[in-house]
Amino acid sequence: MQLTDKVALITGAASGIGKEIAIEYARQGAKVVIADLVLEAASATAAAIEADGGQAMAVAMDVTNEAQVEQGVRDAVAHFGGIDVLISNAGIQIISPVVDYAFDQWKKMLAIHLDGAFLTTRACMREMIKAGKGGAIIYMGSVHSHEGSPFKSAYVAAKHGLLGLAKVVAKEGAKDRIRANVICPGFVRTPLVDKQIPEQAAQLHISEDDVVKKVMLKDTIDGEFTTTQDVAQTAIWLAQFPSTALSGQSIVVSHGWYMQ
Repeated sequence: MQLTDKVALITGAASGIGKEIAIEYARQGAKVVIADLVLEAASATAAAIEADGGQAMAVAMDVTNEAQVEQGVRDAVAHFGGIDVLISNAGIQIISPVVDYAFDQWKKMLAIHLDGAFLTTRACMREMIKAGKGGAIIYMGSVHSHEGSPFKSAYVAAKHGLLGLAKVVAKEGAKDRIRANVICPGFVRTPLVDKQIPEQAAQLHISEDDVVKKVMLKDTIDGEFTTTQDVAQTAIWLAQFPSTALSGQSIVVSHGWYMQ
């Protein structure tokens, strides 16, 4: 029970990587706040965690909406007494060549990934500083925080931006024992990735099977997808690390796709 009584707010936690982290955090004794755009989905995840003996609550949160972020954090603090861990995980993917990328889609991508990370960080840092117990802020980056890929200009730009945000938060948060790090997974077989397979097949004029083998997994050392459990275990380790010795870093979990 490595996270006993820690309060963790996880965005985009009703599905995919965020849901897996929430479940594993609860199993490790954390009180988890399931923050998601759709309250019904967040509530279902929270109910499943509680049915398994964990502690959870759901909040509706559009991470690009300042008022919703502030209210969600206030609700979490009122219910559980504070925030010890933020996992900024909410994200989407929109694939298009740069020359065809619609500006409104570009802005939507950066708003969710970067504005959302900023707004949740600001709100949670304020609570962490107020409580005086330190804290951990974990951003969900990607191998694309370090690498580029065709048709993903906004996603790659946003994921690179998270590295910069984490470095600044690590320096500003150190005096209050607040650590900031970025998890950078390879391709994880979530609905977000499943959606990309036919999209990339169409863009590249290849089969969906070739997208998986020759695009997504071609640079891994074992031809395997990263799993949600791989990412969740990394998130547990980062949350319970005992000092600011590990801060401002990116941890790549990619089956060797990218090696620092």
